[in-house]
Amino acid sequence: MKLRQLTGAQREFLSTVHEAAFANPFSQDRSKLDRSIAGVDSAKEGHEVLMAAVSRVNTCLAELDSPTPALPREFEAQDQNLVRYAALFSLFHRYIEDIDQLISRQIEVSGGTCPAPFARDCLAAMHARGFSEVDALRYFALFYQLRRGYYFICHSLAGRCVSMQRLRMVLWNNVFTCNAHMYVDTLWNRMEDFSSLILGETGTGKGAAAAAIGRSGFIPFNPKQNCFSESFVSAFVELNLSQFPESLIESELFGHRKGAFTGAVEAHPGAFSLCSTHGSVFLDEIGDISIPVQIKLLRVLQERTFTAVGSHKQEQFRGRVVAATNKSLETLRQAGKFRDDFYYRLCSDVIRVPSLQQRIQEDPAELDDLLSVVIHRITGQTSAELLASVRDAILKSVGLDYSWPGNVRELEQSVRRVLLCGEYIGQRPGSQDVLDHLHAGLDAGSYAAQELLTDYCKHLYATHGTYEAVARITSLDRRTVKKYVVS
Repeated sequence: MKLRQLTGAQREFLSTVHEAAFANPFSQDRSKLDRSIAGVDSAKEGHEVLMAAVSRVNTCLAELDSPTPALPREFEAQDQNLVRYAALFSLFHRYIEDIDQLISRQIEVSGGTCPAPFARDCLAAMHARGFSEVDALRYFALFYQLRRGYYFICHSLAGRCVSMQRLRMVLWNNVFTCNAHMYVDTLWNRMEDFSSLILGETGTGKGAAAAAIGRSGFIPFNPKQNCFSESFVSAFVELNLSQFPESLIESELFGHRKGAFTGAVEAHPGAFSLCSTHGSVFLDEIGDISIPVQIKLLRVLQERTFTAVGSHKQEQFRGRVVAATNKSLETLRQAGKFRDDFYYRLCSDVIRVPSLQQRIQEDPAELDDLLSVVIHRITGQTSAELLASVRDAILKSVGLDYSWPGNVRELEQSVRRVLLCGEYIGQRPGSQDVLDHLHAGLDAGSYAAQELLTDYCKHLYATHGTYEAVARITSLDRRTVKKYVVS
């Protein structure tokens, strides 16, 4: 049989489609590729561009289907992958709304797995395009994973600033790697050995980042039951290690047998027992655990086995480990409180979540984005008038330069405080210490002028919350004030 061949124009167009299919959806490259496929100008954006791109891909496939359906194996070797992934690109977007509805239903149900009524049609469409049964099932599961990854990374981590754009890209790569070709070909079911470490201040959203990773793993589809083999909700097991005393941490991690210790009246499954083959264990506050526990966790990471407290039976762990801390692991390592070998087994990827102060400094509009999300979560509706009212109350009280020591978690409470009381005073950590130091220096008569001015500016900033206010009181330039405050 004579193999079919794409024209030069078709090959160039489908090469762009192929590149877009494997690009990070949160990258500028993907945005440019979508525009190129859609053939639209820069005035259009977002969903409109994507729909235009899908339409043009479908038109190209329709041309190839004449007079008979275009099957990848009927084309020359250089063109087979281009036709294959153009077909997958088209099918993915044909069923994207069905996949989104399945994700929403699964979140509501939480426990058991929801049926996928559209699965048979999608699989049949893949078979019609020449995909084998095995390949069709794998690509269908990848469709579900890709959409979950986008859903959780996009919706759990709002923000337009550069740091948040970078964070979304990093999280996507953490799930699908920086080489999506490699992931689809070889790593889609072999990610359990890639442990990740999430760093950031308290309240920045490390848990949301971990959940986005943990709920976006590959889950096989079971055609006999017409549903995926497990719920992505239950596949994510989280444990805050700082909540438990040293004597109970091992039990929470590895479980215990009945009678293993006083009070163990029944067997208890630990986090590693609860985690499935396709799941992830999230260990929050990993910087708080002792050296003996680190050694036992190191064994899990190296040998993929663990033993419940009071048992001699080794159990297998096949999931993925994601850990987080707000502490400086470098400082802990230097002090001998965090083992180097444990650190190096955790850090296949190190993800840094930016502080709220950094985000607002990069783009002041970030505050509006986050306030909009929080207000909608609290009130159940979007209101531009309420957003403006809350924002004005917060800025009047603490100003745009406020440090937000509690980060996004503090911002959420500030909205509730404004809705209840009409204002938010804010927190000034360390202000009393600065004032005490100021008084002590004045009493002792030992203050150098520069030191006096530094402490005075810090005290005023802790009290009034903005560099502008301090500048007005001291008759100093705003930049000079900032230099003293951050010194």
